[in-house]
Amino acid sequence: MAEQLDSYRTLTPYLVVPDADGAVKFLQAAFGAVEVSCDRNGEGAMVHGEYRVGDSLVMLGQAGPGCPALTAALYVWVQDVDAVYAKALAAGATSTYAPEDKPYGHRNAGVVDGNGLTWWIGSPCG
Repeated sequence: MAEQLDSYRTLTPYLVVPDADGAVKFLQAAFGAVEVSCDRNGEGAMVHGEYRVGDSLVMLGQAGPGCPALTAALYVWVQDVDAVYAKALAAGATSTYAPEDKPYGHRNAGVVDGNGLTWWIGSPCG
């Protein structure tokens, strides 16, 4: 139990999306997510899943009756914005803006995944 508690950060995003399995495929292809756990209901829909992305945990579940989809924007800190942006596009995301250096010292790009979630990809400039 202590090991499981150590995996949570002060703030952990929880995504409720129309296509949880599609979201997992995107997380794995674009950001190298690794499944920590996944619980499904009798129909096979994901009730609750936990996926490690780098040193962070993302929780997600399938939207359905009594649990509507929620919108979100997430900021992912990476080593190489351009490479991760390309992986996100290859994983099916749509570009909102290509990688560029910003005046606040970050190199950023933006994409929207198949569930309509916005992902801002960032690293230090230079």
